[in-house]
Parts: sequence; C-alpha cells; structure tokens
Amino acid sequence: MKKFSTFAAVIALAGAGLAGCDSPAEEQAEETADAIEAQGEATADAMEDRADDLDQTVDGVDSTAEQNLENKADAVRESADAKAEMVEEQAEQNPPPQ
Repeated sequence: MKKFSTFAAVIALAGAGLAGCDSPAEEQAEETADAIEAQGEATADAMEDRADDLDQTVDGVDSTAEQNLENKADAVRESADAKAEMVEEQAEQNPPPQ
C-alpha cells in the first residue's frame, strides 16, 4: 500500500508540474471553458427542474412535454460542453508568441 501511495504522489506531482506549463492564455481559456460548462449545466438543471414540474405524477412515465424539455436540457448541456472544448482546443493550437 505504501508503494501505491508513493506512486500516486509522484503521479500527482508530475501532473501538477505539467499543469504549470500552460501559458496565461491557455489558463484563461480553461477558466472561460469552465464558466461555459458551468453556465450550460445550470441552464440545463433549471430546464430539468421545470420539466419535473410539468409532470407531478410519480409513475415512472414522463409526459411528452416533460420529455421534450429534458431532451432540450441535454442538448444545452452538450452544446456547452462542445463550446468549452472548442475554446480549450483553440488556446492549445494557437499559443501566444513568446
């Protein structure tokens, strides 16, 4: 177990060292991407809450309106994730000149 703990610590330190290699622009892009994902998640969660309000019956069967809104919430979440990924990829592919 001690060997595993030592190995895990080495991996964690290596990962922290690599994380420190990001340029300020990449770090800003990651923060922007995180904000995009968080906003998408919050919006999708709110939509799902509204969907739950549409069908008050707890029978394991979603109404059509509830299912449609949940599908839209999933699309919002996926879109936000895709936008966040694009922001991160652009920062990685277009590093600032040094």
